[in-house]
Amino acid sequence: MLDQSAIDDLRQRDVPPQSHIIDGRKVASASGEVLEVRSPIDGARLTTMPAGTQEDADRAVAAARRAFEDRRWAGMAPAARKKVLLKWADLIEAEALELTVLGVRDNGTEIGMAIKAEVGSAVGTIRYYAEALDKIYGEIAPTGDDALGLVHKEPAGVVAAIVPWNFPLMIGAWKLGPALAAGCSVVLKPAESASLTLLRIAELAQEAGLPPGALNVVTGKGSVVGEALATSMDVDVLVFTGSGKVGRRLLENAGRSNLKRVYLELGGKSPNIVFDDAPNLAEAAQVSAMGIFRNSGQVCVAGSRLLVQRGVHDDFVAMVAEAAEKLRVGDPLDLGNQIGAVNNPDQLEQNLRFVEVAQEEGGELYRGGRRILEETGGYYMEPTILTGVQPQHTVAQQEVFGPVLAVTPFETEEEAVRIANSTDYGLAAAVWTGDLGRAHRMVRAVRAGVVHVNTYGGADITVPLGGVKQSGNGHDKSLHALDKYLDLKTAWIKL
Repeated sequence: MLDQSAIDDLRQRDVPPQSHIIDGRKVASASGEVLEVRSPIDGARLTTMPAGTQEDADRAVAAARRAFEDRRWAGMAPAARKKVLLKWADLIEAEALELTVLGVRDNGTEIGMAIKAEVGSAVGTIRYYAEALDKIYGEIAPTGDDALGLVHKEPAGVVAAIVPWNFPLMIGAWKLGPALAAGCSVVLKPAESASLTLLRIAELAQEAGLPPGALNVVTGKGSVVGEALATSMDVDVLVFTGSGKVGRRLLENAGRSNLKRVYLELGGKSPNIVFDDAPNLAEAAQVSAMGIFRNSGQVCVAGSRLLVQRGVHDDFVAMVAEAAEKLRVGDPLDLGNQIGAVNNPDQLEQNLRFVEVAQEEGGELYRGGRRILEETGGYYMEPTILTGVQPQHTVAQQEVFGPVLAVTPFETEEEAVRIANSTDYGLAAAVWTGDLGRAHRMVRAVRAGVVHVNTYGGADITVPLGGVKQSGNGHDKSLHALDKYLDLKTAWIKL
């Protein structure tokens, strides 16, 4: 049970200047330069962190390479690595409230969500892969009597992980958990506007017994540090969650360097499809509202396109708007608020511009659409609903990554599928229907990595998350995520 007084005490703590973590040591940027860290809650300065350089990235990669080659981590018995990861999860859990408040001050997610989706998710993810790592078996191939074919599963090497600002701990753990469980060494590059909690859990990893160099963290601008990692000749695997523009750049850099494996999760424009036979329209409206407005819409799988069958369109939109009206937007460390801050001023400006363009193209502003609480110095936006949005409109085609819902009516199942599949993305979707046959048809027909039925969100660590089309490749979560960090090696033995 969260306690407001404990939260208020923690929010007053000074945050010391931050450092890179390279080869088990805290180090400054090679240039000596720092970046200011400002809170989206009120725009106030929190602390500073190193402005990473090419040299910093190279030092981190070299440390990770040494740690991998001398097998200080990969060569540990699986039971010993498991013990370290489980202890790491315990240490993170022991600081759950401190980490959550620190993270909220850094990225603006409402604390009620952050305690579960950030720290809670990270702890569960690390434990999941800790328990999985001693259950990774090789194979014996079917051969004749004169040969023995063995398939070994080995750690892929040095992993560079670049993670975004919306859920740094959750998404960071989706990369770190399986990569470290597989025996790889990692260089982590957090988002420049949400690095603090990842730096702290890296310190806790060392306390848990992770050897120096197995996990390195380099902060700074993606255009510098991310570029350096992507072009490095000594990174074997690059994993990234973020925008399509940056993802393309990373692929290009991989091609220009050592052809490192690149796995990308590039967001979505996820359709939330409501049929007139949905079993509970009131519940669907409430869940749909949270499916786009939680964390101020800054969720990769957010149901940002609402497709509603025309017979229930007006009533359903009114119910979603009523649910949105009840959501309290404000200070994300106040337990009375359900929606927190937009992460940064550039993102807020982009959100508002999408609303303007939508109206210019013929959409109607049903509710919201404004910046609010500007007097606090923070970055807040009303939950926004746009109706009359056509499939070709900009707001229906491009990811906003803000609390902006685009509503489009449809007549038939076939039209719903056509509209749902009309974007370049394919990350998530939802279908609300009481017809079991329709539900299965829609799961097959909608091109998305995750299709919810009569719900939105909630898929846990046991199932994979990945996209199709321009939402990326590879999968986070589940045992399938381990495949990204393992190499297969065949031993063919003549008997």
